[in-house]
Amino acid sequence: MTIEQTPDFNKPYQNNLVPAIITDVTTGAILMLGYMNEASYALTKSTGETWFWSRERAELWHKGATSGHTQQVVSMTLDCDLDTVLIQVIPNGVACHTGRYSCFFNPVIDNDFRINT
Repeated sequence: MTIEQTPDFNKPYQNNLVPAIITDVTTGAILMLGYMNEASYALTKSTGETWFWSRERAELWHKGATSGHTQQVVSMTLDCDLDTVLIQVIPNGVACHTGRYSCFFNPVIDNDFRINT
């Protein structure tokens, strides 16, 4: 028997929020990072579509409510500390409010990352 784990929304340094990493189940691409509180997590589970807590607007946010670019949840997995959730979705359109497929498109310039061997 598997016991369902739930996020730990009570860590003081996270303001009752957990980061939610959203990936495309088909391509594996990281689409976006959002934040969930207990209410948005429960709505995501009950509706099968992603819901977040908007830190800027201080309100619940149903992804795609105005754009139509909803995200159908395929799976939800918690990290080892129960304070980050990875959500695989089938996107119905783009993830980014700029119209891009993913929110991650801005390269970091002038960084020279080298692996010391």
